[in-house]
Amino acid sequence: MKIMVIFLLLFPEVKQHSMHFETLAIHDGQTPDPHTGSVTVPVYQTSTFGRNSLDERSEFFYSRIGNPTRKALESALALLENGKYGLTFASGAAATMAALQVLKPGDHVVAGNDIYGGSYRIFEQLLRPWGVTTSYSESESTESYEACITPATKLIWIETPSNPLLQLSNIRALAKLAKERGILLAVDNTFASPYFQRPLDLGADIVVHSTTKYLGGHSDVIGGAVITSDSAIHTTIKNYQGAAGAVPGPWDCWLILRGLKTLKIRMKEHEASAMQLAEMLEQHPAVERVFYPGLPSHPQHELAKKQMSGFGGMITFALKNGLPAVEQLFAKIKLFVLADSLGGVESLISSPAKMTLWALSQQERDRRKCTDNLVRLSIGLENAEDLEADLLNALEG
Repeated sequence: MKIMVIFLLLFPEVKQHSMHFETLAIHDGQTPDPHTGSVTVPVYQTSTFGRNSLDERSEFFYSRIGNPTRKALESALALLENGKYGLTFASGAAATMAALQVLKPGDHVVAGNDIYGGSYRIFEQLLRPWGVTTSYSESESTESYEACITPATKLIWIETPSNPLLQLSNIRALAKLAKERGILLAVDNTFASPYFQRPLDLGADIVVHSTTKYLGGHSDVIGGAVITSDSAIHTTIKNYQGAAGAVPGPWDCWLILRGLKTLKIRMKEHEASAMQLAEMLEQHPAVERVFYPGLPSHPQHELAKKQMSGFGGMITFALKNGLPAVEQLFAKIKLFVLADSLGGVESLISSPAKMTLWALSQQERDRRKCTDNLVRLSIGLENAEDLEADLLNALEG
């Protein structure tokens, strides 16, 4: 076992399918330190590394370019996504910007309509002035993506499940479409995590994560990652990583490595509680609609069962009485914390219209069907019955 793990650390481009997810999450890239025997990867808190001579440069010489703690995380993330190469960044937004370095001025992107507000701002406020344009497709419709493709299209960008409406895009169908058109497919896999979904296995070219969320899992670190099996894409993004320098520090990498060790058990608990709460909310008289791919009522429930191994810990629901009902809910909730972000051990509640998508115009929010009566839940690891009681109390008229 130790020999295999060391082999995978030295040769991260080799994929190993015989070990289970949780084994890889605990061991890959994280062998005992050869100098001290430490069973956790040391935090190499250094900016630079000594050289033996002017003519000899070791693998690690300056931490912006490479750091042993960061390498351990990148190797682990690549293997968990069944990819060859992993690259980490100082935030999910930085990872998104890095992945988009496969584009050049004059290129065109087709993105899902329901995407994270930060990604939308990158497309509109950073890429568009740079000369890269974006069209927005109905996230659930492969045909809608296809209709948006132009001769200049070089990339399809999707989130699945999406933020905040938990819409699904058919990764396998879009990968086939992209390959036929000579286009790259990038998937933001933050909501699902590699435990519930592996886009590279379904044909995607690039996977992006905000490691701030489920991969870190404890609301105590900001980070991002890009994973690919394409050597040319890796080279482009690796060069950008070193030149632009938006890299995570070694402590950040260590915290995310710690989070990976418990990813399987956390995701299973997030999902189990989310299912219980989604079923309760669907029956509540104050609730207009529940968005959760694990519910049979979700319009893409069958697709979720095909391309995901679980349904995740995110729920969005709409209240019948509009924004006043949302404000009343927030005023009465006790266990859920009113806060941005998601994927931590504590349960969070938010208003997509007023929080995560606050920077979008009312017209844009209307186009994306992000109405004021939406509430987004990130289900944590508290007891599901306690969370249910908190919601029921807050939903009382």
